[in-house]
Amino acid sequence: MTASTLTRTSTRNSGGHSAVVKRRKKRFQPSRFVATLIVAVLAITWLVPFAWATITALKSETEAAATPITLVPKSGFTFDAFAKVLQQGNIPQWTLNSLFTAAAITIITLAISTLAAYALSRIDFKGRKLMMTIIVASLIVPPPVLIIPLFYQMVSFHMIDTYWGIILPQVIAPAMVFVLKKFFDQIPRELEDAALVDGAGRIRIFWQVVLPLSRPILAAVAIFVFIGAWNNFLWPFIVTNESSMLTLPVGLQTIKSAYGIQYAQNMASALLAALPLIVVFLFFQRQIIKGISTTGLAGT
Repeated sequence: MTASTLTRTSTRNSGGHSAVVKRRKKRFQPSRFVATLIVAVLAITWLVPFAWATITALKSETEAAATPITLVPKSGFTFDAFAKVLQQGNIPQWTLNSLFTAAAITIITLAISTLAAYALSRIDFKGRKLMMTIIVASLIVPPPVLIIPLFYQMVSFHMIDTYWGIILPQVIAPAMVFVLKKFFDQIPRELEDAALVDGAGRIRIFWQVVLPLSRPILAAVAIFVFIGAWNNFLWPFIVTNESSMLTLPVGLQTIKSAYGIQYAQNMASALLAALPLIVVFLFFQRQIIKGISTTGLAGT
């Protein structure tokens, strides 16, 4: 047996041994087990209130208010609470209002935030550091503080009970600008320098180079903005008076306040308001997870 043969044989043996070691390591990893256990506990913690709301919504009002509390009602489950909520309010119109305003807020916020973040990340202009400082400082300002000046501004612009009155005050998102700016900082400048050498301008570089590389973070930001706009109750409640202009969270609240505390109907209305967000998450959960895991969003 030659020396080369012995070398190949030893290499194969060592390779096979390392493969066996790797396989043994993959069999049980305490850190992975602990992480899976924590995720399972958090999932159950989130599902328990949702399951409780679903069970309560499927009860009659008598069973929902009865004591002791039971998981399975004696008279069986019913959809009466959902039917009454749908009959009492203009649910289809409110849902369309929420979809339109949330989609418009998401699109406009993405457009403004991406352009602002790219300028702060790549363009060296006078006052850049001051502007970034203002954006970071604005993150600590609670949104309710701005409600009164925003309301007077909408009154002066004659935007009360209009879609623009709901949309415009919600399109400025300093947190999203900060997150996008941090992501743009990670994109290699060599790619843009090569495009500049080829004669491309800033707008073309932004559109054809930066945005295609930013799809995960753009998807994550879009979903977060949409969810925030959909769940926003306070501002649409203040800026709208007509029933035809109400968003779904505001409209469902008017039903509950008009008809008193009815547990089954309250839970049914809450599920109806959450249903679109659940659908969005089911369809775009990969984009959410990818955006958080690959862009550093979780650490910002």
